[in-house]
Amino acid sequence: MALHARTAAVVAGLAMTAAAAVSCFGSPPHSGSASTSPRAAYSHFNTHGGNGQNTSAPAPTEINPPGDIPDNQAYVPYQPAGGTFTGFTVKVPEGWARTVQNATTQFTDKLNTVQITATSASAAPTVGSVTSTVVPQLRSQVPKFASPKVSEVDRHAGRVVLLTYQADSAKDPVTGKVVRDAFERYAYYRAGHEVDVTLSGPANADNVDPWRIISDSFAWR
Repeated sequence: MALHARTAAVVAGLAMTAAAAVSCFGSPPHSGSASTSPRAAYSHFNTHGGNGQNTSAPAPTEINPPGDIPDNQAYVPYQPAGGTFTGFTVKVPEGWARTVQNATTQFTDKLNTVQITATSASAAPTVGSVTSTVVPQLRSQVPKFASPKVSEVDRHAGRVVLLTYQADSAKDPVTGKVVRDAFERYAYYRAGHEVDVTLSGPANADNVDPWRIISDSFAWR
């Protein structure tokens, strides 16, 4: 009996010592514990900023509405190599497809077009002449021509006549879709020569700045 009593006392003493150790140093980690390992803590810090935001998330993709010319579009000077008149230059968007038919050169990319036509003219175009001559001509040739407005505006080349209007685009040969387009037609004149620069794109596109760059870049040589 004395041996069993002594053994029980030793076991009780060891249990008290273990309890004191747990009290001093906290509970040992166990499966399912909420404590975070040093590796996990570093990983969390490495992917989050000091304010808790995730800094590893990719930047949002910028999407331009259909017909919007990108802000980073580059422009290159264009001068006709031959034809009725070659004494001018105008900047056009770099990389756009180019087609030439008689005195008209056209640059196209997706839904946007820059059309340049050089002709001989006995007199400078005016608001009255464009209203009485050009507008009826376009009305008879352009699908669903509408909302014509003729005015004079200042550009670097001087005072020019501007005609704005809306019309339907040609049917897409692949999709068959027709887009409602907005047009700006600038008429430049000097010494018996007229150059018409027509800019067009979807009516809901925001191309104010690109069109201003092109129309302001026109210069006589």
